[in-house]
Amino acid sequence: MIKIIAIGKLKEKASVSLVEEYAKRIKAFSKLEIIEVSDQKIPHNASAKEEEMVLLKEGRDVLSKIKDDEFVILLDLHGSYMSSEEFSSYLNNLFITGKSTVTFVIGGSLGVSKELVERSNYRFKLSPLTFPHQLVRILLVEQIYRAFTIVKGSPYHK
Repeated sequence: MIKIIAIGKLKEKASVSLVEEYAKRIKAFSKLEIIEVSDQKIPHNASAKEEEMVLLKEGRDVLSKIKDDEFVILLDLHGSYMSSEEFSSYLNNLFITGKSTVTFVIGGSLGVSKELVERSNYRFKLSPLTFPHQLVRILLVEQIYRAFTIVKGSPYHK
């Protein structure tokens, strides 16, 4: 099973539509659950302490959705990135080695808490570029779908 936990809601209809389309495609290969965790309001000109409190609250909300036996991949600007083929192989190997649930976490606008970083099993960087959170969710579901099609030898990846 694939689980995606994202801080914040998708708001634009076009983004929602794209995520739903790839989610439908992924379900041909694996169960998929997408969980949206509310993002916290960040005061204008927030102090470092206020930002830390936001990260802590969002992190705990995300952690409450993760079970102990889940393999957690944190989307992180400080993580490692790989090609689509490498990602496909990595994901496939997780399932082959008995990981029944692979959980991807997309942080909020401030990033993620230290607790969430510590809980992650792998820190994954989609790209050296920075993207808005809404676009990251689209890119992630597309890459998950692509990973399954690579394993199955589908012409989608060509």
